[in-house]
Amino acid sequence: MNDNILRELYAVISDRKENPEEGSYTCYLFSQGIDKILKKVGEESAETIIAAKNQNNVDLKNEVCDLIYHLLVMMKERDLPLEDVFEELEVRSHKIGNLKTMKKVDRNT
Repeated sequence: MNDNILRELYAVISDRKENPEEGSYTCYLFSQGIDKILKKVGEESAETIIAAKNQNNVDLKNEVCDLIYHLLVMMKERDLPLEDVFEELEVRSHKIGNLKTMKKVDRNT
């Protein structure tokens, strides 16, 4: 497994934004703008939830991959560097007892 795959994928997405290629799905998303990208993030989120609920790990794996891809496209569209996310995850990984106060409604779900 290549643990740099997210960096590599983000680099390809970045390159597609800066150097559009005809026929590229990524370029299509960028050409349609943030609303289309966010719609796809929402669709893939819902499909990921359904796959998890159906307890189908093959579908879940595929939907998680689709969701991650669309999240990376969204990040690039909003100029959020992948490294910023990695840095925040690093900070969070060192916190102890990082539980947020739950609302009453959260406790029941």
